[in-house]
Amino acid sequence: MTETRKAFHDELQELQEDVVRLGAMAGEAVQQGTDAFLDADLNVAERVIAGDAALDDLMHSIESRTYLLLARQQPMAVDLRTLVTILRIIHELERAGDLMVNVAKAARRLYPYELAPKVRGLIHRMREQAAAQLKLATEAFAGRDPARAAALGDMDDAMDDLQKDLFRVIFATEVHDEAALQRAVQIALVGRYFERIADHAVNTGERVAFMVTGEFADDPHRMQPAPPAPPGPSAPEG
Repeated sequence: MTETRKAFHDELQELQEDVVRLGAMAGEAVQQGTDAFLDADLNVAERVIAGDAALDDLMHSIESRTYLLLARQQPMAVDLRTLVTILRIIHELERAGDLMVNVAKAARRLYPYELAPKVRGLIHRMREQAAAQLKLATEAFAGRDPARAAALGDMDDAMDDLQKDLFRVIFATEVHDEAALQRAVQIALVGRYFERIADHAVNTGERVAFMVTGEFADDPHRMQPAPPAPPGPSAPEG
């Protein structure tokens, strides 16, 4: 391997490690943002909001370094797909962090309201599901593992069910005044934020599958096997 190629692969490895670090930061934001919401903890909420700047900075650093590597090295095949995938999934992970900032801000809007036990239980389960999907998406990228990436779509069904359950609880609660209506809206939005985080994890998994195989799972333009030819006329018997 030439020095140039070695330097390229060293830089590519550093980028991939930073993507994994970005995923870990997004996962930590899920944990802390949910704590702030469940416990009505304004100090934790502020830490989540302020901490989003570090996540943004890392995303922008990865992005700029990836563009430089593309311009300098003009990689092909797997290396090119890896760099293109990095450019896509860092925005998925960064957006997950942004959504947890929204959850932290919701904690401020609801303060000092105490969540009902059923709502608390569902939000806790949504936190666990979102964190698990982000972790699996990051692991799939780090391990270049399309099987793990494919599992994210099935996992997402669980998050969809949790969101439906949360909406049922909200709609079953009697609303007597404007303040109660606003609280219900905020809780419904928080459920939506968790559902979107899970979607970003699924999108990451789809990009990982492309990185490894060069194909998208549901690509309508993918070449399909030709159907068998119809049988021709029977040869005349001699």
